[in-house]
This record gives sequence, C-alpha cells and structure tokens, in this order.
Amino acid sequence: MGPAGPPPLRAAGVILAAGAGSRFGGDKLLATLDGRPIVRHVVDAAVAAGLDPIVVVEPPANALGGVDLGPARRVVNPDPAEGLSSSVRLGLRAAAAVADIAIDAAVILPADQPRVQPSTIRALVDAAGVSPRTPFIVARHADGSPNPILARRSIWRLADELAGDSGFGPVLATHPELVREIRIDAANPDIDTADDLRRLREPLPGPAPKAGPATRDVS
Repeated sequence: MGPAGPPPLRAAGVILAAGAGSRFGGDKLLATLDGRPIVRHVVDAAVAAGLDPIVVVEPPANALGGVDLGPARRVVNPDPAEGLSSSVRLGLRAAAAVADIAIDAAVILPADQPRVQPSTIRALVDAAGVSPRTPFIVARHADGSPNPILARRSIWRLADELAGDSGFGPVLATHPELVREIRIDAANPDIDTADDLRRLREPLPGPAPKAGPATRDVS
C-alpha cells in the first residue's frame, strides 16, 4: 500500500444574504424560483457540495425568518449598509467560531445566484486540495461571473481590512498571484431585478441542459 494522501479539505460555506435588494424592489431572496426561495437554492447547493458548517449572513429585523434554511446557521449583520465586506467578515468569524469542526477554508457564495451548482463548489474544494499554497480559488463562469470563491483560513485575516461593497474582489484583482481560477462552462447569473428573475423562470430553448457544468483548470 502506498503512502496516504493529504486529508480531505474541510470547507465551510458563507452565504451572503444581507443585501437590501433595492433594485429588485425588496425581499429579493424570498422570491421563488422553481418552487423554492432564491436563498434556499444556494443553501441547498452548499449542502449538496458537502460544505459544513454553512453560515447565512442575513439582514436585521428577521427578514429571512420565514424561510427554512435547513442546516444553515443564521448570523445577523446589524448594519448591512456598511457593504458586502461587513457580511464577509461576520460570516468568516461565525465559521471560525464553530469549535467542534476543524475548518481549512470557506466557500463564499452570493445568495442571489440560485443557479450555482454543487459540482462547481466541489471543483473549488478539490482544486484547493491539490493547490495547498494558493490562498484563493475562484470559479470563472462562461458569463463572466467570478463567484463563488474559496478562501483558505490562512487568508481570512484580510477580511478585517475589507471595506465597502466589493468583498475580496479588490484583493483578487491586485494580487493575481494569490489566485487560481477554475473555468466553468456554464452561466451563473445574478438576480438583481425582477426582470432577471423572470428570465430565469422562462423555459430554456432546445435540449435540456446537462446535469452539471464542465470545468476547465486554467491555473
């Protein structure tokens, strides 16, 4: 028997769900797609990909209180107007506070991308497992979406320096040497407006899509 390989990477999920959804008209993440709230699609993808724990950063006033989030842990962002960066910090801190689980990394997922696939999330985790010195693994979709991203725990400290509504985006843009991209041959659209949701609800033309997106490593 050969030498044992490295232990599997243990990744948490941090789902950013504290935005106001003003372009949508409010309560965006409660709107349904295929019979489920938008945010629940993202939670289910994280569960199916094996992320544990899963943290949902939600707005104050119990805005998502009526949604069953399954095994996800809720963390309230008391001031989401500070921007996406504040939700990233809160989510990572909540994941780090789970004392009974040794977490190596976190996959950060916007809650308004309900078409994200478990296979995409797993591709990030698998890529991190074979690239132990790369702090960030990014899914680059066919439509240009640079989400979700995986951040190793060793780099979480940078979240304390983030500001505004960009999350880790500026760090990734200015330090490409810290990033490995995985190309995903599928789209991962945001739902920003009611028209975006309407388009996703429309039946796809032609043959049914494949079960999961193909991935291409471009590191």
